[in-house]
Amino acid sequence: MRFIPSRVHAMLDYGAGLVLIALPYLVGFADGTAAQYVMQAVGAALLLMSLCTDYELSAVKLVPLPVHLGADVAAGLLLVVSPWLFGFADRVTWPHVVMGVLEIGAGLTTRAARDDRIATSTGAAA
Repeated sequence: MRFIPSRVHAMLDYGAGLVLIALPYLVGFADGTAAQYVMQAVGAALLLMSLCTDYELSAVKLVPLPVHLGADVAAGLLLVVSPWLFGFADRVTWPHVVMGVLEIGAGLTTRAARDDRIATSTGAAA
């Protein structure tokens, strides 16, 4: 069931990207290892993708929203498995798993069309 409007998803994207970049410092695993860099790389990629996605709050409309949502799910899966994939599960796990699950959830529950296009195509006022 897709119930998150694209405009809300856009706002969540920018916030999540910043949280992913800051979380290693806030939680205490900013130690120059994969635990830090995987999370920050996903955060930076999320911000860049958000700036280029075809939705309401982007700078340029290059990436179709369904592609963005698929990338969200893929990035979430990477975050979830990264502690074991990159060998830092013995030090830090939960921040990656929690943020990954949230990212997957956002990708799977956001409407795949921009809100302003839905309103226009149904004849409703935008």
